[in-house]
Amino acid sequence: MRLHGKIALLTGAGSGIGRTTAERFAIEGAAVIVNDIDEAKGRDTVKAIQAAGGEALFLHADVTDADSVRSMVEKAIAAYGVIDILFNNAGISGVGAIHEIEPEDWDRVVRVNLRGVFLPSKYVLPYMMERRSGNIIHMSSCIAEMGLARRASYSATKGAVLSLAKSMQVDYAKYNIRVNAVLPGTIMTPFVEQYLKSSYEDPEAAIAAIKLRQLGGQLGKPEDVASAVLFLASDESSFMMGSPLYIDGGVVFGKDA
Repeated sequence: MRLHGKIALLTGAGSGIGRTTAERFAIEGAAVIVNDIDEAKGRDTVKAIQAAGGEALFLHADVTDADSVRSMVEKAIAAYGVIDILFNNAGISGVGAIHEIEPEDWDRVVRVNLRGVFLPSKYVLPYMMERRSGNIIHMSSCIAEMGLARRASYSATKGAVLSLAKSMQVDYAKYNIRVNAVLPGTIMTPFVEQYLKSSYEDPEAAIAAIKLRQLGGQLGKPEDVASAVLFLASDESSFMMGSPLYIDGGVVFGKDA
């Protein structure tokens, strides 16, 4: 029970890494507030947690809309009194080199991936500051530390999220609030499956090519990332502040000559 008695809010927890992490948090003793823009998926996560004996509450919100996020946080506080852990997980992919991207597509990726981290953090932080305790985890990506073809908007936002974690840590360390980021590689989730379908004529060939980048020759699983997020959410990582945690199969720092 590494999160016994903790209250955790997870955005984008209706599927993939978000759902797997929410389920893991509940197993470890947290009461989980599940957020997703897709209400049906979010409620499915809650049902799965409750069926396993855990405690969960669904709160619908669009993480890009200030009023929606403020209302979500207020409802969470009304229900539980505190938010101990915030996992800013919600995000979308973006495909294209700069000259290929339409301005509205660029703006959409920036809005979800960056504003969608800013707003939940903004409205949760005052409660954490008042209690002088809190733990915030951002979903970045290993793409923040490497170049990858035709991923300009996605890499720009994930790099910004990593920098934001570091800057926030400086601002909020005095309130005993930790801010860290996870940097996954390619994890086989519905999110990635959709990205492969939209980016490649032959998704299976794409998967084979991506596996060649991995030192172990395999793609990651949502459980791999959930374990890393759990570590950051727990007291076991109490000396990690403003840190990137890589779960990338060796893509960034490894090369098999």
